[in-house]
Amino acid sequence: MEGSRETSPSSTNSSDELSSALQLSKGMSIFLDILRRADKNDDGKLSFEEFKAYFADGVLSGEELHELFHTIDTHNTNNLDTEELCEYFSQHLGEYENVLAALEDLNLSILKAMGKTKKDYQEASNLEQFVTRFLLKETLNQLQSLQNSLECAMETTEEQTRQERQGPTKPEVLLIQWPGKRSNRRVQRHNSFSPKSPQFSACAPALLEEDNQWMTQINRLQKLIDRLEKKHIMLVQRQMSVIEEDLEEFQLALKHYVESASSQSGCLRISIQKLSSESRYIIYEFWENSSVWNSHLQTNYSKTFQRSNVDFLETPELTSTMLVPASWWILNN
Repeated sequence: MEGSRETSPSSTNSSDELSSALQLSKGMSIFLDILRRADKNDDGKLSFEEFKAYFADGVLSGEELHELFHTIDTHNTNNLDTEELCEYFSQHLGEYENVLAALEDLNLSILKAMGKTKKDYQEASNLEQFVTRFLLKETLNQLQSLQNSLECAMETTEEQTRQERQGPTKPEVLLIQWPGKRSNRRVQRHNSFSPKSPQFSACAPALLEEDNQWMTQINRLQKLIDRLEKKHIMLVQRQMSVIEEDLEEFQLALKHYVESASSQSGCLRISIQKLSSESRYIIYEFWENSSVWNSHLQTNYSKTFQRSNVDFLETPELTSTMLVPASWWILNN
């Protein structure tokens, strides 16, 4: 799986030479790609900062990552190379050794098929073009199904680990209020007053005003329930590790993106979390259904945000999606 960052011919050649020199076993070539994507300065090795930026998962602490780095660094150079990465991870692959080997074959097969499609499609008959499009679509469906299963496994293992660990870092929640959206202000509950009590008389105007606000919210909620009853909505989680010096530009691009997305009729809610200890953002987007989400991805503002992230992010964005019952979203909002 190729990253978005381009590499120079010299670094590609050195990777090929290194692969030949190491005589990597089937499936282990993925670590050449990992090194290439994580190696920001293209010096052929990973410093601790590069290692941390790529391998940090929001669960391991900085100290644990530092300990892991030095465990992998068997050459004691304060840098990691492909040989050290392969040597460490090969001891822990288990069933994933077969998975990585299959992915290597799959990657080659898809690239070969894409090359032939590019060469032959234009000259093919209408029927042959239809079959090609159908096979492309079904291949994509199968890969997306596998991706959904993997994302579910990732989320489950991460959540399980967080629950088992003591004192997890509480993320800094950024609640952004957009025009026309319901306020996220938490309404404080009043103590129970008798209608004849002095306290009730003093608070009556405020309580009546708040009752009207509650009725407005209830009516809006009822309309939403009518729209979403017996349906599922699309929950999208996007994780982004931002380059520190590009933080301000990223925040501006994020603001424009959320403003545009929130104005779409199919967008139910967007919530942003920023981990206080690092320049890492987690964006939660709720959409009425997967079709609306897919249409949203094709909009100009969405494509502009994705293109800008190529320059702003330390590592490629991690996106996961899942369908949740509409009733679950209503109860939690």
